[in-house]
This record gives sequence, structure tokens and C-alpha cells, in this order.
Amino acid sequence: MMTSSPFLTEDDYLHCIRCGQCLAVCPTYRLTLNETDSPRARVALLRAVREGVLERPTDRTAAQFFRCLLCGACTFTCPSGVTVDRVLELTRGEMAHLGLLPQPLAALNARIRESHNISAEPPESRLLWAQNLPAMPTGVGKAQAEVVYFVGCVGALFPRSYGIPQSFVQILEGAGVDYGLLGGEEWCCGYPLAINGDLEGAREMMRHNLETVRATGARTLVTTCPSCFHFWKHAYPAALEEDLGFEVRHATEFLADLLESGRVPLRDDLPPQTVTYHDPCDLGRKGGIFDAPRRILRAIPGVTLVEMAENQGGSHCCGGGGNLESMDPALSQAVAARRIRQAAETGAQIVVSACQQCERTLFNAARAERLRLRVKDIAEIVLEAMRRQDADERR
Repeated sequence: MMTSSPFLTEDDYLHCIRCGQCLAVCPTYRLTLNETDSPRARVALLRAVREGVLERPTDRTAAQFFRCLLCGACTFTCPSGVTVDRVLELTRGEMAHLGLLPQPLAALNARIRESHNISAEPPESRLLWAQNLPAMPTGVGKAQAEVVYFVGCVGALFPRSYGIPQSFVQILEGAGVDYGLLGGEEWCCGYPLAINGDLEGAREMMRHNLETVRATGARTLVTTCPSCFHFWKHAYPAALEEDLGFEVRHATEFLADLLESGRVPLRDDLPPQTVTYHDPCDLGRKGGIFDAPRRILRAIPGVTLVEMAENQGGSHCCGGGGNLESMDPALSQAVAARRIRQAAETGAQIVVSACQQCERTLFNAARAERLRLRVKDIAEIVLEAMRRQDADERR
């Protein structure tokens, strides 16, 4: 029996009344209809372990805590206020402490610890996306800057996602923002390690990143990745027990302000286009940012925004969260397929998100489902809408 733990400190799982409301919103349960894939089953399993009904979890039972997207839909809907996603994060730490971390996730941890990114790429690969631009971004190699753009592992290292940082830096330059890029000095934010139970490894990433950003004198850190945003804004101050000394903002907040201040002039000859917006879990449900991306889309001439049936706080996960893609790729893909079909039902031509992971998983799902539906990040939409003369000057 686990009577004490350096990880599991919250006890609100005891408040679960097994009402089953979480079943209706859990993306994995809705696909498998297997009770063991439900949030309440995971809470019950945890309670059985904590109360000694199960003396020690096996690899099989421990794996159930990792077959979860950590999307927070269950927490959002729980009438008893159980923070299921947080409870599961802490439980994962306990499982890892007991040596029960599933092998694919242990391999992910090892890659990040060794290479400081999720892909085991050398540090110089962090700027490969910039080499496809007509000119290197002005933020490369800048020692001091007002704004630091923290790109994140997926945007920097997955070619499918290169268009996101490429678009964002071109907008920053067109708006005259004094920004810098960390390049090879940018390390993984630490979130994948933290939710795999490697808290010390996550803190190592945090300390390095914080010192690197502070050295630039930046007043603002902005990121296009909701997971990086959420982790920087909430986990960094708590885990490192200090004030960061700068503001952390998501790209949608930053872009909305640029647009509304007139620093990003828009074309008036854009063709009509109908789009639907996918709320990333870490940005919307966990971060509370719903309005900024919609303000951006409504500001673009010719754009008509139609909402999916499940949107904002009730948004359906893209399938890319919680390291599930490493743990169970087939289940992750099935969740993405369900979400992209919801998008197609709106009649929209384009699915817009504000997350490089969401953009990637939904693009792959649209292709797998053979849907004539384009998937774009909101930064790509804004760049396309910028006045043509601005685009010409950047070339």
C-alpha cells in the first residue's frame, strides 16, 4: 500500500460521487465505451490503490493513468469539483516513482533529458524552420529584446508545423515588434516531462529557460503553443517558487492587440471564407482564452465564423494531448478523427486552431478521413490577410 508519496498531495479525488457526468465529455471513453477508460474509473482505481484494496498497481493498471489526454473536460463538467486532470498528473508522478512508467513515455523522457527536445534533434535544428523564409528573421541572434518568442518543440522541429513560426515572425516584423528568438538555447518547456512524472527533469528545463529569457531583458514572453503557454504561466512560478519578472502571453492575445491597435493592416480584397475554430484544451478550458482568437477571426474581412457543436469550455480535444500520441497512437488518431468530423459538419472550408499540436493532428485526421477541409493555424490566417504591400516588402 502507498501510504506516503512525494508527489500525490491532493485529496479531492475523494469527492467523486460516481455520477457519471464525466463519461459524456471524455474523448477516450466516448470512443471505446470501456469503463476503464473513463475518468471516474481512473479515480476509483486511484482510490483503491490509496486505500490498500490494491496493494501495488501492476504495469497494466498503472497504464490506465496514462491512457488519458489530460484535456480537462471531466474537470470542467464535474459537479463535485474534482480536478481530475490535476489528480491524474500527480498520480502519474507516483506511478513513475514506483517504476511503472510505460516504456514509450520513458523513451520520451530520455529523449528530452538528453537532447532538450521531444525529437532528439541537435540544438541547431531549432531554427531549421527559419531557413525556409526569404530572409532570416531579425530576431535570430538578438541578445536583447522587448519580446521573446518561445517557439516550442512541435513548431520548431516538426516540418508540418513550420508554417506557424514562419507566419508569426513575419507578422511581428510587419508590425515592428522588437522580438528575439532563443534558437538552440530554447529547451523543451518541461511539460511533457512533468506529466510523465519526471518533475526534476522538468525543473531542469524550467531553470534553463527562465535564465535564458531573463538574460534578454524581455518584458514579455509570447508563444504559439498553448501547452508551453500554460506551463510557463502557471507551472513555472509555482515549481520554481519565484516571480518570472516578465509577462507570459499566448500568441492569440498578442495578435488580437496588434490587430486592434492598427499595427497589422489588413487587405480589403480577401475572398469570402467560412471557418470554424477549434479551441485547444490548454488554451481554452485550462487557460480561459476563448475571446482573443475569435476577435482575430471576426476582424478579418471576408471571414465568417461558424461554431462547432462542442466549443469553448466544452470543446472536444484534438487527440494530441497528455502524451497519448506516444502512449497509444491509434487512440489519439481516433479522437482526432471524431473532432475533424465535427468540424466538417459545420460546412466550413477551413478549420482554424491556435496550437501547433492541434493543427498537426487535425490536418492528419482530415487527410485520413478524406475530407476536403483545410486546417490552418490562426497565425497563418492573419499573415494571409495582411496587406499585400506588407508581404511584398518582407520578400
